[in-house]
Amino acid sequence: MSVLFYTLGVLVFAAAIVISIGLHEAGHMFWAKRFGGKVTQFFVGFGKTVWSKRIGETEYGFKAIPLGGFVKIIGMLPPDRNGHLRQSNTGMFTQLVSDARAAEWELVGDTDHDRLFYKMSWWKKAIVMAAGPLVNIAIAFVIFGALFATYGNIGDPRTLPEVAGVSKCVVPYSESGRACTEDDPVSPAAKAGLENGDKFVSFNGTRIEDWAQLSSLIRGNNNGEAEIVVSRDGELVTLHTNTLVTARPKSAEDTTQSQVGFLGVNPVVEPTTGGLGYTVGQMGEMTLNTVESLASLPSKVFDVGQAIVGMEERDPEGPMSVVGGGRIAGETAASEAFPFQEKAVFLLMLIAGFNFFIGMFNFVPLLPLDGGHIAGALWEALRRGWAKLRRRPDPGYVDVAKLLPVAYVVAGAFLVMSVVLIVGDFVVPISINS
Repeated sequence: MSVLFYTLGVLVFAAAIVISIGLHEAGHMFWAKRFGGKVTQFFVGFGKTVWSKRIGETEYGFKAIPLGGFVKIIGMLPPDRNGHLRQSNTGMFTQLVSDARAAEWELVGDTDHDRLFYKMSWWKKAIVMAAGPLVNIAIAFVIFGALFATYGNIGDPRTLPEVAGVSKCVVPYSESGRACTEDDPVSPAAKAGLENGDKFVSFNGTRIEDWAQLSSLIRGNNNGEAEIVVSRDGELVTLHTNTLVTARPKSAEDTTQSQVGFLGVNPVVEPTTGGLGYTVGQMGEMTLNTVESLASLPSKVFDVGQAIVGMEERDPEGPMSVVGGGRIAGETAASEAFPFQEKAVFLLMLIAGFNFFIGMFNFVPLLPLDGGHIAGALWEALRRGWAKLRRRPDPGYVDVAKLLPVAYVVAGAFLVMSVVLIVGDFVVPISINS
């Protein structure tokens, strides 16, 4: 049964990513056609064509390697300033640009010259290229928003002043997790008679507002008397005990131990819920974290490469490919440690997270990514605006073809990083138990 659930988890994740890719490309295609551009191909995947069908002027289909997709909008690369498609001085880079221009214009028909992408207004180009990654971010926003408003955000848990468990004894922090022995003192919580579900109302006369306040009061009580008022089954119950002094970490972030008061209860921890504003705020934080992650991506991929050859352990918080995402999805679906609802929530969070990263990654202002074309359109607007302000001739469109050598280098680097991550996800995979 676990194999079946594992396979189902992988298939659900894979299907969600393929659908997301298709919607990404549909975003490009919709606005390109809306602005009068000509789209000749819409494909999900790369490599050999598995299936395709022509509807109108566009061929729709799937290719063998479902690790991306593309739409072919004619006229992405313009002729040079002299109107030439090929140049006679064929240096290596010049030849690359020349061949790319010529290949682009093989698709241009006699009636297509008013529908070429490079002739669009700069803002239309920016919208066409931004539409794809914005679709991925919108998918993430819808999923995150729905989960945050209902189940809550598992990445932002809140701790409530409510009893989720009572320690029977006081075990030294260094031995946490072991069973109680006859030599261990009974915990103050057990002596007081605290029960699961009790909600703290006051501690030594101080009204309790949240867990952080209660924890501070307990830690500062040392071995003093404690009068605890809890709400149990709708009634107020007053309990008495003495807290004990034991060595505990200062906080979850600071593991330095100090002698503090100890009661012996585990609080209720649940995901934080929130509406539209909360979702926007959380995705704002995700944006900052993603930008930082993208800046350090090459070094983190290098670390994965070192882990592959056994030079270091793989960072469980490091980057992974869609292969690794599928593995995590499968392990989650097959795990007996999570109930069905938690599995569904985790899978949806995983799908939303990948969509958000794909969207943000495509905004990186480098060709061949969408962000590179957006940067070209914005540069065109700046040049034309500056020329108009100075009453100079219109400098015209930006010739992105000149940046193709850079695009090939960037594409090669992305390909290498993708291969390293995929190999890493097979050789030293990240697991939900990592």
